[in-house]
Amino acid sequence: MIGRLFDTGRRRQFDGAFRFWLFAASAVFATGVVYANIFALPDALLIGILFVCGIYSLLFLAVGASRHSPAIPSVFDWVLSAASVACGIYFFMIRGYLANHITLLNPLGADQLFFGAVLLALTLEATRRTTGPGLTIVVLVFLAYNLYGHVLPPPFGHGYIDFGSFIDTLMYTTDGVFGVPIQVAASYVFLFVMFGALLSKAGGADFMFQLAAALTGKSPGGPAKIAVVSSGMYGMISGSPTSDVATTGAVTIPIMKRLGYSARFAGAVEVAASTGGSAMPPVMGSAAFILAEYTGIDYRDVVIAALIPALLYYLAVYLQVHFRAVRQGLRGIDQADPILETLKSGWVFVLPLAVIVWALLVGYTPTYVAVYATVALVIASFFTRRTRMTPRGVMEGLGETTLRMLPVAGACAAAGLVIGGLTMTGLAMKASNIVMLVAGSGTLPLLLFGAAIAILLGMGMPTPSAYILGAVLVGPAFVAADIPVLPANMFLLYYAVLSALTPPIAVAAFAAAAIADEDALKIAVTSVKLAAFGFIVPFFFVWNEALLWQGAGLNIAIAALGGVVAVVILALALESEMAHWLRLLCFVAAGAAMAPYLELSVPIIVGAAVLGVIWWRRGTLPLIRTPGEIAVRSDS
Repeated sequence: MIGRLFDTGRRRQFDGAFRFWLFAASAVFATGVVYANIFALPDALLIGILFVCGIYSLLFLAVGASRHSPAIPSVFDWVLSAASVACGIYFFMIRGYLANHITLLNPLGADQLFFGAVLLALTLEATRRTTGPGLTIVVLVFLAYNLYGHVLPPPFGHGYIDFGSFIDTLMYTTDGVFGVPIQVAASYVFLFVMFGALLSKAGGADFMFQLAAALTGKSPGGPAKIAVVSSGMYGMISGSPTSDVATTGAVTIPIMKRLGYSARFAGAVEVAASTGGSAMPPVMGSAAFILAEYTGIDYRDVVIAALIPALLYYLAVYLQVHFRAVRQGLRGIDQADPILETLKSGWVFVLPLAVIVWALLVGYTPTYVAVYATVALVIASFFTRRTRMTPRGVMEGLGETTLRMLPVAGACAAAGLVIGGLTMTGLAMKASNIVMLVAGSGTLPLLLFGAAIAILLGMGMPTPSAYILGAVLVGPAFVAADIPVLPANMFLLYYAVLSALTPPIAVAAFAAAAIADEDALKIAVTSVKLAAFGFIVPFFFVWNEALLWQGAGLNIAIAALGGVVAVVILALALESEMAHWLRLLCFVAAGAAMAPYLELSVPIIVGAAVLGVIWWRRGTLPLIRTPGEIAVRSDS
């Protein structure tokens, strides 16, 4: 019984008339969200209420109460859906009261308490169905602390909070459910998810795979490189590692296995590549939008700052795959279309991505960036019969947008509950003080502690929730330690993203395990090795802000070159045969190459460049032996 209570629901697979009506209702809802973001300007609280109640009404029909729920919604599901609609109607009817309401000074009436409590219960159930027990338990613990924390002794306790004040803060202000996470979900995130859904509907995912195959397919280890490139491109649009693994991994993992990669390594390549997509510009994931809104940093600046670390991350994964392929003699695929032919047939998908980059550089808000990119996609799709989007295709794309947003909405609403509770009780500041007390006065221990918290939070909840809770709990401690806001929040974002592949939970690895027919934990361990640079680079961009495109142009260029050298050295150290002392020396050299001190980084960069030219002229890689060379060596 308890297991069922904390079970995760599953998205139902509908057929026939009900599927049509569900997609139609979802498309209508999506159209309303787009209209509200572009043309209407209601206050943040009202749009948050209508978004939450509307999406809940669809969520309880589309997602079952557990994995064992029937394919058709039960009576209880319909009751929850109707209750969501009723809450939306009620809150809309009292919108005048909400506009003039002063929190905690105007006591709530009985009807306001009732509908606030109902919406709170609906939020908890929506969270449980879409994200599972991890985030749900965290929310319940914080809610219990809000109501009963006054009985705890100092310094853990807080002042008494009555139920009316509790509901008032969490449900009738922008400090609770309708705070920053849900506001971002109802605007930027929704619009970019819509762009991704329509892009996939037009065939964009297939184009990305074909482009990756044209670029890398025939080289050694081609299928794995296709996985790295295609997953990176698709992941920056989807923003979901699990979705990325399921989409691109269904094609790349079987091909990798067939051409000689082990199931473990094939799954790990897909997991590492898919996870990095949530930190890959220009779209990144929903957590990046929350970062921009929460910190007040322009989203364009966030995208620019994320560019160098993201490219270095994918270069690191790519090189490890390449060195492994050379060492094991793994060949590429036999056939791949020429790159120009691929671009010629798929230019309609390049155009909207170019529009995104242009609009960001010009300075448009994320809302208009997403809208312009979507309009460009729809218009461009009409130029070829294969990609042309019919009205039915657009409707299905809009419906799919809403359904993709269900877990995001549940996670963001739950995160708002936790943030509201932290604000109400003052626990955020207490937690920050505890972090500083435990970590001590040093920056490195504080960063290690912050990374551990972000990863632990991410193991039990989606990336947006893990990031925002980490930012609320640890962010003030980072600021107190004089770590600038952008590096501090990018640091937490990276570890929240990497939690998707970190054992023992590693949700992305479980998705790959089902395709690769391999143990999920083994895949997760190998994916951590492939993503090793991702675990290291956040410490260095806190230390050297030039890696985040901050500072003088020369320093940025040196930092980028140092990062490339560090990636090559690190990949060689991880994928070659060498003594332990030499491997350790490589790790030290990689770190020195990214250091902010020119007397350390420049000699490493120059030395690596000289060695690289020598090895290139010889046509061999150091410490990476092909199967033929290994056989000759063993015979001798």
